[in-house]
Amino acid sequence: MGLFNKKKPIKKEDIQKVPLQPIDYPAKIILAWTKAVERNTDILNWLKDNGYFELVMVTHAIYLKEEAREWLVKNGYAHLLAFVNAAEGNEKAQKWLKTFEFDLLYHMAMAIESEQDSWIWLRTHASPEMFMLTQAIKRVKDMIEENHNDIHSFRRDL
Repeated sequence: MGLFNKKKPIKKEDIQKVPLQPIDYPAKIILAWTKAVERNTDILNWLKDNGYFELVMVTHAIYLKEEAREWLVKNGYAHLLAFVNAAEGNEKAQKWLKTFEFDLLYHMAMAIESEQDSWIWLRTHASPEMFMLTQAIKRVKDMIEENHNDIHSFRRDL
């Protein structure tokens, strides 16, 4: 009976403002995150065990895990969730990143969405490891999209 019930709408007064956490990582952590996105569970566990739980949760969010998305918002990483949503074509998230000047996250998301101007921007303004991370996320998002469009694996996530 309750299959089509929508969640209760969130009221503005129920939303607690959580300050955004910093997201400045050394190159070796970005490279480790790239491998975690590519499904290296040993490195994913290493990130979790070494204080980078938010990167683990972003990785899960990339793979469409709703609990991870909720965790990101509740723990001050709404900008990382906006990045994931923007990379999935969410125009509000894209505008939010641009408005609040998260230029790197914006261009990463737009490159994942196959915007050539953003690939050019990344080549000019991003570090090589951020470029590699963007490529890895794009491959994952493309595989998820392909699986969703394949009748044999319809709605089966990676």
